[in-house]
Amino acid sequence: MTLTELKYIVAVAREKHFGKAAEACFVSQPTLSLAIKKLEEELEVKLFERSASEVSVTPLGEEIVRQAQSVLEQAAEIKEIAKRGKDPLAGTMRLGVIYTIGPYLLPDLVRQIITDVPQMPLMLQENFTVRLLEMLRTGELDCAILAEPFPESGLAIAPLYDETFMAALPLNHPLAKEAFITPEQLKNETMLLLGTGHCFRDHVLEVCPEFARYASQTEGIRKTFEGSSLETIKHMVAAGMGVTLVPRMSVPDLKPVRKRSGGPHDSPVRYLPIVDPAGGKPPTRRVVLAWRRSYTRYEAIAAMRNAIYACPLPGVTRLS
Repeated sequence: MTLTELKYIVAVAREKHFGKAAEACFVSQPTLSLAIKKLEEELEVKLFERSASEVSVTPLGEEIVRQAQSVLEQAAEIKEIAKRGKDPLAGTMRLGVIYTIGPYLLPDLVRQIITDVPQMPLMLQENFTVRLLEMLRTGELDCAILAEPFPESGLAIAPLYDETFMAALPLNHPLAKEAFITPEQLKNETMLLLGTGHCFRDHVLEVCPEFARYASQTEGIRKTFEGSSLETIKHMVAAGMGVTLVPRMSVPDLKPVRKRSGGPHDSPVRYLPIVDPAGGKPPTRRVVLAWRRSYTRYEAIAAMRNAIYACPLPGVTRLS
Protein backbone atom coordinates (compact mmCIF):
# COMPACT_ATOMS: atom_id res chain seq x y z
CA MET A 1 0.00 0.00 0.00
CA THR A 2 1.35 3.43 -0.97
CA LEU A 3 0.28 7.03 -0.49
CA THR A 4 -0.08 7.27 -4.26
CA GLU A 5 -2.63 4.44 -4.28
CA LEU A 6 -4.55 6.13 -1.47
CA LYS A 7 -4.51 9.38 -3.45
CA TYR A 8 -5.97 7.52 -6.44
CA ILE A 9 -8.90 5.98 -4.53
CA VAL A 10 -9.76 9.32 -2.91
CA ALA A 11 -9.78 10.94 -6.36
CA VAL A 12 -12.06 8.25 -7.83
CA ALA A 13 -14.45 8.54 -4.88
CA ARG A 14 -14.58 12.32 -5.38
CA GLU A 15 -14.91 12.34 -9.19
CA LYS A 16 -17.07 9.19 -9.55
CA HIS A 17 -15.17 8.58 -12.79
CA PHE A 18 -11.83 6.86 -13.48
CA GLY A 19 -10.91 9.11 -16.41
CA LYS A 20 -11.58 12.35 -14.52
CA ALA A 21 -9.75 11.01 -11.46
CA ALA A 22 -6.73 10.17 -13.62
CA GLU A 23 -6.74 13.70 -15.04
CA ALA A 24 -6.92 15.17 -11.54
CA CYS A 25 -3.93 13.03 -10.50
CA PHE A 26 -1.98 13.81 -13.71
CA VAL A 27 -1.60 10.15 -14.70
CA SER A 28 -3.03 7.97 -17.44
CA GLN A 29 -6.25 6.08 -16.76
CA PRO A 30 -4.59 2.63 -17.20
CA THR A 31 -1.96 3.60 -14.59
CA LEU A 32 -4.64 4.67 -12.10
CA SER A 33 -6.86 1.65 -12.77
CA LEU A 34 -3.95 -0.79 -12.39
CA ALA A 35 -2.88 0.78 -9.08
CA ILE A 36 -6.44 0.60 -7.66
CA LYS A 37 -6.80 -3.01 -8.80
CA LYS A 38 -3.51 -3.84 -7.05
CA LEU A 39 -4.75 -2.19 -3.84
CA GLU A 40 -8.07 -4.06 -3.99
CA GLU A 41 -6.19 -7.34 -4.39
CA GLU A 42 -3.89 -6.51 -1.48
CA LEU A 43 -6.82 -5.61 0.79
CA GLU A 44 -9.00 -8.41 -0.60
CA VAL A 45 -11.98 -6.05 -0.82
CA LYS A 46 -13.89 -4.34 -3.59
CA LEU A 47 -13.67 -0.57 -3.27
CA PHE A 48 -15.72 0.53 -6.29
CA GLU A 49 -18.71 -0.70 -8.29
CA ARG A 50 -18.03 -0.05 -11.95
CA SER A 51 -20.72 0.45 -14.59
CA ALA A 52 -20.86 1.91 -18.07
CA SER A 53 -22.26 5.23 -16.85
CA GLU A 54 -20.71 5.84 -13.42
CA VAL A 55 -18.53 4.59 -10.59
CA SER A 56 -19.91 4.18 -7.07
CA VAL A 57 -18.12 3.47 -3.80
CA THR A 58 -18.98 0.27 -1.94
CA PRO A 59 -20.05 0.62 1.73
CA LEU A 60 -16.74 -0.81 2.92
CA GLY A 61 -14.96 1.30 0.33
CA GLU A 62 -16.45 4.46 1.86
CA GLU A 63 -14.83 3.65 5.20
CA ILE A 64 -11.49 2.96 3.55
CA VAL A 65 -11.67 6.16 1.49
CA ARG A 66 -12.37 8.21 4.63
CA GLN A 67 -9.36 6.66 6.34
CA ALA A 68 -7.25 7.21 3.22
CA GLN A 69 -8.21 10.89 3.25
CA SER A 70 -7.13 11.13 6.89
CA VAL A 71 -3.80 9.40 6.12
CA LEU A 72 -3.13 11.76 3.21
CA GLU A 73 -3.85 14.79 5.40
CA GLN A 74 -1.45 13.51 8.04
CA ALA A 75 1.21 12.84 5.41
CA ALA A 76 0.75 16.36 4.05
CA GLU A 77 1.07 17.68 7.58
CA ILE A 78 4.55 16.15 7.82
CA LYS A 79 5.59 18.36 4.90
CA GLU A 80 3.92 21.36 6.51
CA ILE A 81 5.83 20.76 9.75
CA ALA A 82 9.07 20.73 7.78
CA LYS A 83 8.08 23.97 6.00
CA ARG A 84 7.22 25.67 9.25
CA GLY A 85 10.69 24.87 10.52
CA LYS A 86 11.99 27.18 7.79
CA ASP A 87 9.08 29.66 7.58
CA PRO A 88 5.82 29.13 9.55
CA LEU A 89 3.88 31.13 6.97
CA ALA A 90 5.25 29.50 3.82
CA GLY A 91 2.73 27.65 1.67
CA THR A 92 -0.67 28.17 0.08
CA MET A 93 -3.68 28.97 2.23
CA ARG A 94 -6.91 27.50 0.83
CA LEU A 95 -9.62 29.94 1.90
CA GLY A 96 -13.39 29.55 1.49
CA VAL A 97 -15.81 32.51 1.61
CA ILE A 98 -19.61 32.63 1.38
CA TYR A 99 -21.13 34.50 -1.57
CA THR A 100 -22.46 37.43 0.48
CA ILE A 101 -19.02 38.25 1.90
CA GLY A 102 -16.58 37.42 -0.91
CA PRO A 103 -17.19 40.34 -3.33
CA TYR A 104 -16.94 42.94 -0.56
CA LEU A 105 -14.01 41.59 1.48
CA LEU A 106 -11.76 39.61 -0.89
CA PRO A 107 -10.35 42.47 -3.02
CA ASP A 108 -8.95 44.21 0.07
CA LEU A 109 -8.00 40.94 1.76
CA VAL A 110 -6.02 39.62 -1.21
CA ARG A 111 -4.10 42.90 -1.47
CA GLN A 112 -3.42 42.80 2.27
CA ILE A 113 -2.14 39.21 2.16
CA ILE A 114 0.16 40.02 -0.78
CA THR A 115 1.57 42.94 1.23
CA ASP A 116 1.86 41.27 4.64
CA VAL A 117 2.60 37.60 3.84
CA PRO A 118 3.56 37.22 0.16
CA GLN A 119 4.92 33.74 0.91
CA MET A 120 1.36 32.60 1.74
CA PRO A 121 -0.59 32.80 -1.57
CA LEU A 122 -4.35 32.36 -1.35
CA MET A 123 -6.37 29.76 -3.19
CA LEU A 124 -9.97 31.03 -3.05
CA GLN A 125 -13.31 29.22 -3.12
CA GLU A 126 -16.69 30.99 -3.01
CA ASN A 127 -19.65 28.77 -2.16
CA PHE A 128 -22.66 28.15 0.07
CA THR A 129 -22.08 27.62 3.80
CA VAL A 130 -23.04 23.93 3.69
CA ARG A 131 -20.59 23.21 0.87
CA LEU A 132 -17.75 25.14 2.56
CA LEU A 133 -18.30 23.19 5.79
CA GLU A 134 -18.04 19.94 3.84
CA MET A 135 -14.84 21.11 2.14
CA LEU A 136 -13.34 22.00 5.51
CA ARG A 137 -14.23 18.56 6.85
CA THR A 138 -12.63 16.74 3.92
CA GLY A 139 -9.49 18.87 3.94
CA GLU A 140 -10.20 20.62 0.62
CA LEU A 141 -10.07 23.95 2.47
CA ASP A 142 -7.81 25.15 5.28
CA CYS A 143 -10.18 27.78 6.66
CA ALA A 144 -13.36 29.64 5.72
CA ILE A 145 -15.05 32.97 6.41
CA LEU A 146 -18.66 32.23 7.35
CA ALA A 147 -21.66 33.93 8.95
CA GLU A 148 -23.25 32.41 12.03
CA PRO A 149 -25.31 30.47 12.75
CA PHE A 150 -24.37 27.28 10.93
CA PRO A 151 -24.63 23.57 11.85
CA GLU A 152 -22.35 22.35 14.64
CA SER A 153 -19.33 20.90 12.90
CA GLY A 154 -16.63 20.56 15.54
CA LEU A 155 -14.61 23.34 13.95
CA ALA A 156 -12.42 25.88 15.70
CA ILE A 157 -14.06 29.32 15.47
CA ALA A 158 -12.61 32.83 15.80
CA PRO A 159 -15.12 35.73 15.76
CA LEU A 160 -14.14 38.48 13.30
CA TYR A 161 -16.85 41.15 13.29
CA ASP A 162 -20.55 41.91 13.74
CA GLU A 163 -22.21 43.44 10.70
CA THR A 164 -25.52 45.29 10.66
CA PHE A 165 -28.08 45.00 7.86
CA MET A 166 -29.42 47.94 5.90
CA ALA A 167 -32.59 48.29 3.87
CA ALA A 168 -32.17 49.01 0.15
CA LEU A 169 -35.00 50.94 -1.53
CA PRO A 170 -35.51 52.48 -4.99
CA LEU A 171 -34.55 56.14 -5.00
CA ASN A 172 -38.11 57.19 -5.84
CA HIS A 173 -39.68 55.09 -3.07
CA PRO A 174 -41.85 57.11 -0.63
CA LEU A 175 -39.71 55.96 2.30
CA ALA A 176 -36.41 56.79 0.59
CA LYS A 177 -36.50 60.31 2.04
CA GLU A 178 -36.62 59.00 5.61
CA ALA A 179 -33.59 58.79 7.88
CA PHE A 180 -34.30 55.16 8.79
CA ILE A 181 -36.86 52.39 8.30
CA THR A 182 -38.53 50.04 10.80
CA PRO A 183 -39.17 46.28 10.50
CA GLU A 184 -42.90 47.08 10.67
CA GLN A 185 -42.65 49.27 7.56
CA LEU A 186 -40.84 46.52 5.67
CA LYS A 187 -43.81 44.20 6.14
CA ASN A 188 -45.81 46.20 3.62
CA GLU A 189 -43.17 46.01 0.88
CA THR A 190 -42.37 43.58 -1.91
CA MET A 191 -39.29 41.84 -0.54
CA LEU A 192 -36.52 40.61 -2.84
CA LEU A 193 -34.70 37.58 -1.42
CA LEU A 194 -31.65 35.52 -2.27
CA GLY A 195 -32.44 31.99 -3.43
CA THR A 196 -32.48 28.91 -1.22
CA GLY A 197 -29.03 27.91 -0.01
CA HIS A 198 -27.83 31.42 0.85
CA CYS A 199 -27.52 31.86 4.61
CA PHE A 200 -28.21 35.59 4.22
CA ARG A 201 -31.70 34.68 2.95
CA ASP A 202 -32.34 33.07 6.35
CA HIS A 203 -31.02 36.18 8.10
CA VAL A 204 -33.48 38.37 6.16
CA LEU A 205 -36.36 36.05 7.02
CA GLU A 206 -35.45 36.34 10.70
CA VAL A 207 -35.95 40.10 10.43
CA CYS A 208 -39.13 39.74 8.33
CA PRO A 209 -40.48 36.25 9.12
CA GLU A 210 -43.81 37.00 7.47
CA PHE A 211 -42.13 36.70 4.05
CA ALA A 212 -41.23 33.04 4.65
CA ARG A 213 -44.71 31.94 3.62
CA TYR A 214 -44.45 33.82 0.33
CA ALA A 215 -40.98 32.50 -0.42
CA SER A 216 -42.22 28.89 -0.52
CA GLN A 217 -45.56 29.32 -2.30
CA THR A 218 -46.25 30.04 -5.95
CA GLU A 219 -49.12 32.38 -5.17
CA GLY A 220 -46.73 34.60 -3.23
CA ILE A 221 -44.68 35.51 -6.28
CA ARG A 222 -46.38 38.91 -6.38
CA LYS A 223 -45.08 39.58 -2.90
CA THR A 224 -41.59 38.03 -2.95
CA PHE A 225 -39.03 37.56 -5.70
CA GLU A 226 -35.77 35.61 -5.51
CA GLY A 227 -32.38 36.37 -7.04
CA SER A 228 -29.06 34.60 -7.40
CA SER A 229 -26.79 37.30 -5.97
CA LEU A 230 -26.94 40.47 -3.92
CA GLU A 231 -25.76 42.54 -6.85
CA THR A 232 -28.56 41.16 -9.07
CA ILE A 233 -31.09 42.01 -6.38
CA LYS A 234 -29.68 45.54 -6.02
CA HIS A 235 -30.27 46.10 -9.74
CA MET A 236 -33.85 44.84 -9.28
CA VAL A 237 -34.29 47.33 -6.43
CA ALA A 238 -32.91 50.12 -8.60
CA ALA A 239 -35.49 49.17 -11.26
CA GLY A 240 -38.28 49.66 -8.73
CA MET A 241 -39.22 45.98 -8.37
CA GLY A 242 -39.10 45.96 -4.56
CA VAL A 243 -36.87 46.39 -1.52
CA THR A 244 -34.32 44.15 0.17
CA LEU A 245 -31.90 43.93 3.08
CA VAL A 246 -28.15 43.92 2.50
CA PRO A 247 -25.11 43.52 4.76
CA ARG A 248 -23.45 46.81 5.64
CA MET A 249 -20.19 46.06 3.82
CA SER A 250 -22.05 45.61 0.54
CA VAL A 251 -23.31 49.21 0.66
CA PRO A 252 -21.31 51.22 -1.88
CA ASP A 253 -19.68 54.58 -1.33
CA LEU A 254 -22.58 56.98 -1.88
CA LYS A 255 -20.56 60.09 -2.63
CA PRO A 256 -21.99 61.79 -5.73
CA VAL A 257 -20.37 60.72 -8.98
CA ARG A 258 -20.52 62.67 -12.22
CA LYS A 259 -22.28 61.76 -15.41
CA ARG A 260 -20.49 62.20 -18.70
CA SER A 261 -22.58 65.32 -19.19
CA GLY A 262 -20.96 66.79 -16.09
CA GLY A 263 -23.81 66.90 -13.53
CA PRO A 264 -23.82 65.00 -10.22
CA HIS A 265 -26.30 62.19 -9.61
CA ASP A 266 -27.17 59.93 -6.70
CA SER A 267 -27.02 56.18 -6.47
CA PRO A 268 -30.24 54.66 -7.91
CA VAL A 269 -30.65 52.82 -4.61
CA ARG A 270 -31.20 54.43 -1.21
CA TYR A 271 -29.74 52.59 1.80
CA LEU A 272 -31.37 53.15 5.20
CA PRO A 273 -30.50 51.84 8.68
CA ILE A 274 -33.14 49.61 10.29
CA VAL A 275 -34.34 50.90 13.65
CA ASP A 276 -36.66 49.17 16.10
CA PRO A 277 -38.86 51.86 17.76
CA ALA A 278 -39.16 49.58 20.80
CA GLY A 279 -35.43 49.91 21.37
CA GLY A 280 -34.40 46.49 20.17
CA LYS A 281 -31.00 45.85 18.62
CA PRO A 282 -30.69 46.36 14.87
CA PRO A 283 -30.48 43.15 12.83
CA THR A 284 -26.90 41.92 12.53
CA ARG A 285 -24.88 38.87 11.58
CA ARG A 286 -21.67 37.62 13.15
CA VAL A 287 -18.86 36.79 10.73
CA VAL A 288 -16.27 34.24 11.86
CA LEU A 289 -13.16 32.45 10.66
CA ALA A 290 -13.48 28.65 10.93
CA TRP A 291 -10.90 25.88 10.54
CA ARG A 292 -10.40 22.21 11.47
CA ARG A 293 -9.15 21.66 15.00
CA SER A 294 -6.53 19.30 13.56
CA TYR A 295 -5.10 22.07 11.37
CA THR A 296 -1.76 23.07 12.87
CA ARG A 297 -0.62 26.09 10.85
CA TYR A 298 -1.49 28.35 13.76
CA GLU A 299 0.71 31.16 12.48
CA ALA A 300 -1.12 31.12 9.14
CA ILE A 301 -4.51 31.40 10.88
CA ALA A 302 -3.20 34.32 12.95
CA ALA A 303 -1.84 36.00 9.81
CA MET A 304 -5.22 35.57 8.11
CA ARG A 305 -7.05 37.17 11.03
CA ASN A 306 -4.58 40.06 11.14
CA ALA A 307 -4.96 40.63 7.40
CA ILE A 308 -8.76 40.69 7.72
CA TYR A 309 -8.56 43.21 10.56
CA ALA A 310 -6.23 45.35 8.45
CA CYS A 311 -8.94 45.68 5.77
CA PRO A 312 -11.24 48.75 5.86
CA LEU A 313 -14.36 46.77 7.02
CA PRO A 314 -16.69 49.80 6.77
CA GLY A 315 -19.53 50.00 9.24
CA VAL A 316 -18.80 46.78 11.16
CA THR A 317 -17.93 46.14 14.82
CA ARG A 318 -14.59 44.36 15.02
CA LEU A 319 -14.31 41.58 17.60
CA SER A 320 -11.18 40.48 19.45
